[in-house]
Amino acid sequence: MGSNQTQHRKKAALLCFLLCTAMVGLMGRLAYLMLCRSGHYSQMAEDLHERERTIKAARGRIIDANGTVIATNRTVCTISVIYNQVEDREQVIGILCRELGLAEENVRKKVEKRSSREIIRTNVDKETGDRIRDFHLAGVKVDEDYKRYYPYDSLASKVLGFTGGDNQGIIGLEVVYEPYLRGINGKILTTADAAGVEIENTFEDRAEPVAGNDLHISLDVNIQQYAEQAAYETMKKKGAKRVSIIIMNPQNGEIMAMVNVPEFNLNDPFTLNIEAPPGISAKEKQDLLNQMWRNPSINDTYEPGSTSKIITAAAGLESGVVTLKDTFSCPGFRIVEDRRIRCHKVGGHGQETFLQGVMNSCNPVFIDVGQRLGVDNYCHYFEQFGLKEKTGIDLPGEAATIMHKKENMGLVELATVSFGQSFQITPIQLITTASSIINGGNRITPHFGVKTVSGDGETIHRFAYPMKGRILSEETSASMRYALEQVVAEGGGKKAALEGYRIGGKTATSEKLPRSLKKYISSFIGFAPADNPQVIALITIDEPQGVYYGGTIAAPVIGDIFANILPYLGIESSNNTEDAPREQ
Repeated sequence: MGSNQTQHRKKAALLCFLLCTAMVGLMGRLAYLMLCRSGHYSQMAEDLHERERTIKAARGRIIDANGTVIATNRTVCTISVIYNQVEDREQVIGILCRELGLAEENVRKKVEKRSSREIIRTNVDKETGDRIRDFHLAGVKVDEDYKRYYPYDSLASKVLGFTGGDNQGIIGLEVVYEPYLRGINGKILTTADAAGVEIENTFEDRAEPVAGNDLHISLDVNIQQYAEQAAYETMKKKGAKRVSIIIMNPQNGEIMAMVNVPEFNLNDPFTLNIEAPPGISAKEKQDLLNQMWRNPSINDTYEPGSTSKIITAAAGLESGVVTLKDTFSCPGFRIVEDRRIRCHKVGGHGQETFLQGVMNSCNPVFIDVGQRLGVDNYCHYFEQFGLKEKTGIDLPGEAATIMHKKENMGLVELATVSFGQSFQITPIQLITTASSIINGGNRITPHFGVKTVSGDGETIHRFAYPMKGRILSEETSASMRYALEQVVAEGGGKKAALEGYRIGGKTATSEKLPRSLKKYISSFIGFAPADNPQVIALITIDEPQGVYYGGTIAAPVIGDIFANILPYLGIESSNNTEDAPREQ
């Protein structure tokens, strides 16, 4: 009996000890949590009762050379619901379906979902958002947001680019200058009770958004509009696949216009600008959209044809292997190794000087100049002129020049390259190189960006585009200006001539690959005034129907554009042509 009582007392003592130990442990744990972890759990409790909503920052505007806004923002609304705050779900569902034009099934699924916040729809126009707000629906939030808006719809669409649903740039200048254009989002913090209902009359923490900076660019809306009109008229008249026009200042690389028709509507960039084939898949449509968004002036290469004879002529004059007075004979062809390479004039040009060869765009003359240069020398100048590197234009996706490796170039390859075949460049590379040849010999960087400006008018950043170096002498540059002026005055570019103005230029008609298709690209590059170039323009007409010669269909388009934009740019007409020819 005594033994049993002793055992009970031991068990009771043990139990008491365990309970005391547990109590001490719990007290210790509680003290630890209260003293050492109080900040952590206090923050967790605060986070549990706080709701955060983003206030979108206004994106910076894009402004043209005249101060015209060509990309801005429109106020839109984001409609959302907070489950625990909704008092009448059927009323909310009915009003949101009616005002937003949404299917009841989709709205009901979101309104009845137990979550802290469900977004019903974004990019709702402000008028509709205001109407929904006026219903004072408990649990329905109407937050104002911004949507990119382009006042000129399709103007320079492949240059400006557009933004996505998050208001971030996707293509064009919008993506290149994203760090400058985007702002810093703000936020609203509100307090809710345990049921998730916002507590009235409590402190609201609000961090205001910071707007992005405005981007000022060199593009001129007036010049762009006129060039687009000319491009569309040319495409329609010639049944062309597409037409591109670049207009630039050859002295500093500022681009005044870049047209690539057909353009697309920047305010509706996911709608094709052509009639979609019936039954196309989502992938096929995306491929068509990607093609629509491409900027052929910088993303696509082509065989330039005779416009690139400017390169061969400049290299020949600079190296001293030819002068404008040198004489050549053109029987209508040249035989290089085992190849008979024709001139565009079947009967040939007969006896002619190099200057006349430039004016006549004579293939045999340029083949001869290329052979005089030789492969090593030609490749040297090709690289010296900057053709092996990208131009560095401030647009995404610039394509590189496609050229033979020097070790793979024989006499036939040298011959074809000399008059513009068997290598490919982009239109922006061609006009940049031509600009550098005629501006005195300084390699320039083509660009749109000029500066960024804050909302209060302060210049934040001014973009600099230093010359990349001298590519040829002033003397050679002057000779090239003179020779190319004669092309327009008396040669193949006569249809670009403009009374009262000295115009220089070069025509081209290049056959697309594969040559069996007999499809062509007609082009013309022109500049003015010829003695002191202030503007240069390049047009490429892809797959024109009927007559396809560059001198016939491309040159007059640039002549017409110059007739309108030269007076606008303050370039006065002059009948003074007394400057002595600069011959080498």
